[in-house]
Amino acid sequence: MGDLLRDGLNWLKQQRTAYMTSPVTYRRAGSGSQNDAEVQATFGKTDYEVADDYGATIRTHVIDFLILTDELGHEPKAGDVIVADGRKYEVMNLAGEGPWRWSDPYRTTLRIHTKDIGNDP
Repeated sequence: MGDLLRDGLNWLKQQRTAYMTSPVTYRRAGSGSQNDAEVQATFGKTDYEVADDYGATIRTHVIDFLILTDELGHEPKAGDVIVADGRKYEVMNLAGEGPWRWSDPYRTTLRIHTKDIGNDP
């Protein structure tokens, strides 16, 4: 008998990729448009809290993009930009987590943390 959890997660990944993704452009920081990559991504969000210098807790969220590891082909880094639906989203470090994390235990999907930086001209 195979690994039922892995098989189930693969099936869910296939369904998400087939029915819940949109094309986005991934741009590496500091590189020209010749290094742009067209990939499929699922929009998401991560809620988090940070304490300011006065001890007040600020609750907010970041926009996440779930992208298959094999499709992106490299590790995301802060400063990269994802263009989706005419908007630009800059990859950012999330306090204590870095700019991305694995979205599944088998490391097939990246959850990339971003902030909206405006329209893509």
